[in-house]
Amino acid sequence: MSTADGDRGADAGIASRCPTGPHPRGVPMSTAAATPVRTGQVLADLIPASRVRDAALVLGGAALTGVAAQIAVPVPGSPVPVTGQTFAALLVGTALGAGRGFLSLALYAVAGLAGMPWFASATSGVAPSFGYILGMILASTVVGALARRGADRSVWRMAGTMLVGEAIIYAIGVPYLALATGMSAAAAIAAGFTPFLIGDALKAALAMGVLPTAWKFANKR
Repeated sequence: MSTADGDRGADAGIASRCPTGPHPRGVPMSTAAATPVRTGQVLADLIPASRVRDAALVLGGAALTGVAAQIAVPVPGSPVPVTGQTFAALLVGTALGAGRGFLSLALYAVAGLAGMPWFASATSGVAPSFGYILGMILASTVVGALARRGADRSVWRMAGTMLVGEAIIYAIGVPYLALATGMSAAAAIAAGFTPFLIGDALKAALAMGVLPTAWKFANKR
């Protein structure tokens, strides 16, 4: 047998003893065989891809937002209640990604305009607070794009992502509130922004724990 034949036989023997085949030199077998979660993914991408999956995620995101909107606490002197709606919208965008997040919140808005009673406190149609829903559509898209860049994988990046999303919602919701009610800018800020700061801080803190923890669990599987 030639030396080359002997080398090929040795390589074949190694491959037969290693079920994953030869691994790169200097790289432990456990590392070479691992399949870590790729960057560029959002949590929803961990579910096997299909059109049925995407449709279910979009519908589920809209439904989650509708359910969260029923957690509503009136704010004295303001037509805008404190709800779980904002948190749900940002969670949907972050978990589903920009495209599916946009579709979920757009579906939520269109169905509510058409009479589906799943806006805050089981209402539907156009109200002075509708600007916040428009803001949620854009915010869910933006936070979804940030999540695809890894913004939801650490506590502090997730905090920044939530702040960006909430800023977008208020940037659309407060001016809409002023136009819809005839309030001055100062009155709209007092009624549609200031009372919600503490609640938004709590929502951000919750998201800082939930989403990075979900990624840690996914990476351990």
